[in-house]
Amino acid sequence: MLRLKLKKLLICLLILCVTEDGAISSDEELSGGDHEVAEDGKQRCEDRDLKDRLLRKFGSRISSLKLEFSKKKKKGKLPREARQALLDWWNLHYKWPYPTEGDKIALADATGLDQKQINNWFINQRKRHWKPSENMPFAMMDDSSGSFFTEE
Repeated sequence: MLRLKLKKLLICLLILCVTEDGAISSDEELSGGDHEVAEDGKQRCEDRDLKDRLLRKFGSRISSLKLEFSKKKKKGKLPREARQALLDWWNLHYKWPYPTEGDKIALADATGLDQKQINNWFINQRKRHWKPSENMPFAMMDDSSGSFFTEE
């Protein structure tokens, strides 16, 4: 949590202190060239000193963070063969598409995906493409070995 706050602080600092070409903005550029009273000048000088110290201390980290955040996050598409294997399992088990832990391990071995990826794929697939029938709970009870209803 602290690291995330530090990253946000450093990004804000980067935005405030560094122009597009990487040069530190001068007081005149930051104030729009207006002449300020002596007290404002003193405060700006202290701010500049603080910015300079922070840039010296964290400058290299700011650059790497800027590069890291500028990269677009890749949309994670699974490999075609892996998707096909998951779809094959899905089609065989469409009435109840909840793989057991053993099924997930077997699918992970067959596809080369992480178990977390497989879990997420099934969660998304069920949300997007599966509607359990209205009498699904009763069908599940009928299939079990125990009798839930007695005939009178």
